[in-house]
Amino acid sequence: MSQDILEITEAASFQIKDMMKEHEEENAYLRVTINGGGCSGLSYGMGFAHEVSEDDMQFEQHGIQILVDKESMPILKGVKIDYKQSMLGGGFTIDNPNAIASCGCGSSFRTAANAGTPEEC
Repeated sequence: MSQDILEITEAASFQIKDMMKEHEEENAYLRVTINGGGCSGLSYGMGFAHEVSEDDMQFEQHGIQILVDKESMPILKGVKIDYKQSMLGGGFTIDNPNAIASCGCGSSFRTAANAGTPEEC
């Protein structure tokens, strides 16, 4: 097993497991990706996957099997995914030490090495 690229907190893992159960995806992998787009150039993606490709790094945290593709690995290195609950509801938060700029919504960013493909907000 190789070194973990990113960290999923316990609070986030509880939420992810609840979502897996709700959508009958208990046996799925959690795929974390970086996509082009958003007002700062890059955006995060998370979803359930059922197949591992040869370009994927696979690791486990809190009982969740996580997949990260080789292209996303350098951008996700050191990222911390958390889940915060507030009076207005809850949501995932992503702390990326590689981001040098982000937009007001917090879901789009860029790094020193990768500006992505910015879009209109």
